[in-house]
Amino acid sequence: MKEIGRTRSGLQMGYTTGSCAAAAAKAAAEMLLSGEEIRQVRLLTPKGIELYLELEEIMRKKSEVSCAVRKYSGDDPDVTNGILVYATVQKVEKKSKINSENSVDLSEKINLDGGIGIGRVTKPGLEQKIGQAAINKVPRRMICETVEEVCGKYEYTGNLQVRLSVPEGAEVAKKTFNPRLGIEGGISILGTTGIVEPMSEKALMDTIYLEMKILKENGTDWCYVVPGNYGMDFLRKKLHVDTALSVKCSNYVGETIEDAKLLGMKGILLIGHIGKFIKLAAGVMNTHSRQADCRMEVLGVHAAMNGADAAVVRKIMDCINTTEAMEILRREKLIEPVMESVMKRIEFFLKNRAGEELEIGVILFSTEDGILGKSENADELLKKIQENR
Repeated sequence: MKEIGRTRSGLQMGYTTGSCAAAAAKAAAEMLLSGEEIRQVRLLTPKGIELYLELEEIMRKKSEVSCAVRKYSGDDPDVTNGILVYATVQKVEKKSKINSENSVDLSEKINLDGGIGIGRVTKPGLEQKIGQAAINKVPRRMICETVEEVCGKYEYTGNLQVRLSVPEGAEVAKKTFNPRLGIEGGISILGTTGIVEPMSEKALMDTIYLEMKILKENGTDWCYVVPGNYGMDFLRKKLHVDTALSVKCSNYVGETIEDAKLLGMKGILLIGHIGKFIKLAAGVMNTHSRQADCRMEVLGVHAAMNGADAAVVRKIMDCINTTEAMEILRREKLIEPVMESVMKRIEFFLKNRAGEELEIGVILFSTEDGILGKSENADELLKKIQENR
């Protein structure tokens, strides 16, 4: 395969599971209707980039053909990289034979469904109805257009069923957001442009929005927000609360607050490790280190405000992580006053971002000390979230 292209930062682009599915479906339809085997298929992606994709695992029968395209993610660290996405295209006599409650009609003569390793939707709030295969809108359209193109080429007027499968899908899905989104049994067939652009922040922020949207549409007006696994573990092991009522925000605290307001949530409680959330005390709402790393500056200033001398502040500024800085504060007996003033600043910035329409609170913790600080309304929000469930 030729190189697809590179981002402005020089990273190699790849192609989506949606492109794999559309290419495999097009190739299977071509072989079924022409009676000839092909080894490569051309696909024009919604982004306007042409792909020439190699076919694998070709199986031909009189009334159906299946083949696979191997997913390539370029330089994006995608768990689906290298998996085979299969499409089986089958001739059917009457549409009534291929219609089912959980399949999707792509046109008057094309029906699409998912097989092994394709997730099924179990909660409202997604593009698909409950019970349908997790095949997103753009890939569905790509499959329809490419298969109809082949039908037109060979003047085929009968009905076709397209069935997608990913043998590794159930195992790979455990490493994705799917279980949290209520998609069970496999991966989703995704993609809006057909092309994978490495380190897509938009894709991650879209997922955060979708997680919260699903909670809202299932009757949850109050929820927890955690950056990642540390926060989830703290919810489960220390606070003993239901992690199903939480959203992972990664580094995007500000965007998550905006999502909550947009969706009409009543309140959120942020719970995070001090290593990330200490930055909120400086008004930093994207906690990724490439955006800002003011951890020691925040702790140093608040230590000075609470009586630390210049030598102590210099030691804090030389620390490489918050664990080391907290040890200094502990020796100086400054943890409580420092965390009290830190929490006041965090509350100030969070309430300023949330506005009047969203109640917001926060809990800071460390692995060594447990809860280090919490907003005045944190306990009330904990109660509201659990009662809301």
